[in-house]
Amino acid sequence: MRKVAGVVLLLTALLSLIMVAFAWPATRSSVHDIPLAVAGPAPATAQVVQQLEAKRPGAFDVRTVADTAAAERLIKDREVYGAIDLTSGKPQLIIASAASPAVAQALQQVAAGLSQSPSEVAVRDLVPLPPDDQRGAGLAAGALPLVLGGIVAAGLLTALIAGTGRRVAGALAFAVTGGLALVAILQYWLGSLEGDYWANSGVVALSIAATALAILGLESLLGPRGLAIGAAIMMLLGNPLSGLTSAPEMLPAGWGAFGQYLPPGAAGSLLRSTAFFDGAGAWPHVLVLAAWAVFGLLLAGIAAVRKSRRPVEPAKEPELVAA
Repeated sequence: MRKVAGVVLLLTALLSLIMVAFAWPATRSSVHDIPLAVAGPAPATAQVVQQLEAKRPGAFDVRTVADTAAAERLIKDREVYGAIDLTSGKPQLIIASAASPAVAQALQQVAAGLSQSPSEVAVRDLVPLPPDDQRGAGLAAGALPLVLGGIVAAGLLTALIAGTGRRVAGALAFAVTGGLALVAILQYWLGSLEGDYWANSGVVALSIAATALAILGLESLLGPRGLAIGAAIMMLLGNPLSGLTSAPEMLPAGWGAFGQYLPPGAAGSLLRSTAFFDGAGAWPHVLVLAAWAVFGLLLAGIAAVRKSRRPVEPAKEPELVAA
């Protein structure tokens, strides 16, 4: 009975951990430090910045620019999520729903609050989501398959394939085919992605490879414990902290930024860049994914070297049986 009780307590703790990992970021999601541009003459922008700070302290990281073109450039370069444009004398809100539908909606609510009449603030979507998926539901739902693809690949390759080299080759091959398949579904069937199909497929392939290789490396070095640790990092930390369903800045302070250093978060941000922003802001996320893939390969290499240095037990000589 003690063993049964121990297993029950372990399962209860594990279930509680899963609930906290997924529910805590979602329930504590809020607008804070959202990069926002304010364009127009200095006196007008200063007044709006003051209003924003008074009504929503800490909600925005504001950058003031001289004109509309500068604000649009910041949005397209993925340096800000939107802009309040005051250059024409009549306030206009410029959003990029493709960067984050949740942030775009929050910006519209805030901009409406700056005016006595919400109808006075015109809204222009500079980088909209595709017509077939205007809520961004497909990309948000794709967060889980991106993570599971790498985890399942590592688990199955470990269980079914012998040899680290063959497992690594299998992970890389699956990353390519998985990337092509997932992006074909998201882009051509669901209409959730735009941009170059091959670039988007490369992003998903790199994401799957980073996850699978990191877990395979941990498994090769630590055994089954490494497999469990890697899967837990990707699923319980990487997935809820990816910010793909909202935005990294809307997660609890600090955790959204941390999530961008894990494969799910880097992959989600990179896929938005290639699909909607012509690759703007892509390189930091490429480096994160590449680093995780190299990390996994290094662990696998270390495990292989350790295995090769283990002393080989001499073969036992057959015993002579007396006649």
